[in-house]
Amino acid sequence: MISVRAGAVIIGVTATLLLAGCGGGPQAGQPAADSTFTFALASDPSCLNPRVAGNNDGAYPSRQLVDSLTDQDPETGEIKPWLAESFKASDDARQFTFTLRDGVTFSDGGRVSAKSIKENFDEIIQHGAEQPNALQFLSGYRRTVVVDELTARVEFETPNAQFLQASASHFLGLLAPSSLATPPAERCAGNLIGSGPFVLDRYTKNTEVVETRREGYAWGSSLWQRSGAAVSQKLIFKVIPESGVRSGALKSGQVDAIGGVPPQDEAALKAGGFTLQVRPNPGQVFALRPNLKRAPLTDVRVRQALSAAIDRDAVVKAVLSPSFGTASSTLARTTPGWVDLSAGLQSDPDRARQLLDQAGWTPGPDGIRTKEGKRLTLLTYWSTNFNPNQAALELIQQQAREVGIELDLNSAPIGDLQSKLATGEFDLSWGNSTRPDPDILRNVYWQNGNTPYGLSDRKLIKLLDGQQATNDQAERNRLAGQAQQIIIDEAYGIPVFELTTVLGLAKGVEGVRFDSYSRLQLHGAVAGSGSG
Repeated sequence: MISVRAGAVIIGVTATLLLAGCGGGPQAGQPAADSTFTFALASDPSCLNPRVAGNNDGAYPSRQLVDSLTDQDPETGEIKPWLAESFKASDDARQFTFTLRDGVTFSDGGRVSAKSIKENFDEIIQHGAEQPNALQFLSGYRRTVVVDELTARVEFETPNAQFLQASASHFLGLLAPSSLATPPAERCAGNLIGSGPFVLDRYTKNTEVVETRREGYAWGSSLWQRSGAAVSQKLIFKVIPESGVRSGALKSGQVDAIGGVPPQDEAALKAGGFTLQVRPNPGQVFALRPNLKRAPLTDVRVRQALSAAIDRDAVVKAVLSPSFGTASSTLARTTPGWVDLSAGLQSDPDRARQLLDQAGWTPGPDGIRTKEGKRLTLLTYWSTNFNPNQAALELIQQQAREVGIELDLNSAPIGDLQSKLATGEFDLSWGNSTRPDPDILRNVYWQNGNTPYGLSDRKLIKLLDGQQATNDQAERNRLAGQAQQIIIDEAYGIPVFELTTVLGLAKGVEGVRFDSYSRLQLHGAVAGSGSG
């Protein structure tokens, strides 16, 4: 049985995760009466409901409103206390017991108790179809038992080892009963009452999100550098979609920090004295994922040929920046359980051609290969949620064409992509998925047979499901390593580069912290000189 109890010493955040500077704003760690921290988002959040907010621009403001039962150390992957002062997991990964701190309240004054845990998880199950980002973590949920006022036991019908890490995510952050009584879709725009360090003031779609400091807040994560109320009195998230305008707002002092720094602006910002705060996102890297139910990608040789045709270093150099890393596995290197498989991801066009020859595909008049009168054309869907996607895919398209593979590129809004894939009428999808746990592999490639890719490799499925059955992290990592090897060898996924979160910070900005998801915790954030 795994058991953790909070110690008496607050764990300090390491320098790689907390930016410290010497600015003209309030002294770090000291709440200021009228300080404002302004952050520029690259897109409209769309939905602030933490159960739904899956992209950065939704998660950034949402994360500040809710607390989680636990937190996860971004450096080590260890699960640490937050609202739960202690927690334990049964050996069979079917029961998880959380004992809450006493004295925690929601911003409407209601008490955070063991009953709150039950109400929140029951509500996720009740409205699961509308909140899939949260529902995925409660696979096999049986019930939550209120043991006493501050102790709750979460029970599952089947092993669910990944749940402990999920308890550190904003997706499972606790909401007050009045919020839970509001339909999930309505929570996207407001009526979000949590126990977090900030309170939602207003959300004006396509314009801004404004949050105010929760006075009296005293139950932050054990990983935070300081306790007590947040430093800044107000957070403003301004929606500035145009990257050049966003960078200009930072340079002119209109905002304190910006997200989504475009690769082409990084050098200029650094030269201008601004700080780039960078961390690769954990989880599934940007990759092409083949539809294994549809020819020609039912043939492993065609999948392997496409992987060998891609020059990943060239993609990063031409489209991205030195802040981004080429893929060294299907998992990013910031993910617990990652293994370095870069040797199997080297560009080798000659091998690609040999594999296609062996598979019976011969070059046609225009260089695109054919077999039995059919062109080797792969219908590829991608979403517009990351600006460099198009340029990256167009370069990959050129590289694939060099060996005789034609990629038919089709874009779709992120909200429409899954419905298109659900039809099965595709050959490849392009995307990534952020999560600091190796279980992301099961969720992306298998999900109990509910993903659209048609995986049937029993050995891989056994490894993916095996991660769910043990709380031994070393064993989970071992299984994840074997799973990654199979995914690369069989080209069930064709990884290209790691998504990296790049922030631009004004001079003197302090306290902007990355959590284990490479998303923001702004409890300690304070504006620098000449901004805010």
